[in-house]
Amino acid sequence: MIVTSRLRIVPQVKRRRKHESAPPKTPDSLQAIASSLAGPFLKERLLGNLPRPVLEGFDAISSSESYPKGAILFVEGQEAHGVFILSSGRVKLTTSSANGKSLLLRIAEPGEVIGLPGTISGKIYVLTAEALEPVRANVISRGPFMGFLLEHGEAALRVAEILNEIYHATFRELQYLAHSGSAAEKLARFLLDAAVPRGPSNTQLRARLMLTHEEIAEIIGVTRETVTRLFASFKREHLIEIQGSTLVIADKAGLESLVRA
Repeated sequence: MIVTSRLRIVPQVKRRRKHESAPPKTPDSLQAIASSLAGPFLKERLLGNLPRPVLEGFDAISSSESYPKGAILFVEGQEAHGVFILSSGRVKLTTSSANGKSLLLRIAEPGEVIGLPGTISGKIYVLTAEALEPVRANVISRGPFMGFLLEHGEAALRVAEILNEIYHATFRELQYLAHSGSAAEKLARFLLDAAVPRGPSNTQLRARLMLTHEEIAEIIGVTRETVTRLFASFKREHLIEIQGSTLVIADKAGLESLVRA
């Protein structure tokens, strides 16, 4: 992936940050921070099972911030100033293609660490992070964060593991885009990847529809109109069902046949 890394961009006025008074630091709140970091993407466990003095040191260098929907946490090409650990709310991570088109890479969920590669390298953010909904995050500036890692080797090892996960996830994404042929195959693969087993015997595959058709289109590299048309086609062919905000894979074998086609 080619990133326009030479351009330094200052965040626009769109970025609005509301500083809040940090709540009293209690053992329960420290444990909540640690347990919340098992994010659904990359299984980022920066603090899990670390000694309490390490958790206290981490808490001391972080500040709680809140961002409204649409706020920009950081911009691609901006000098990296620190990491963000999402406590609540989702963040859209995008990059720009050579022709200036915005490409949605993924949606960061609560518990995830974002802005890590640029912060560790001391260079720039390679993605733009935009709040899809009101977001709360623990923000740690680069200087204190790097000092924390130098002092706590086990936490530094966790960061190395997370960076490795990010590398392999990016590689898989490139493979995903390169090897998926038709738009139908791309959407079928996306839906199969997004669905998880549910129900009494874990036989039903379901996924919450948290993304718009346009956001899905950005992820799989097609137009919004194509995604809308394919959803209608998949429903008409009884491959999927839409139940409110839940998508049900009604015919897994049928979707898998599109992927293998």
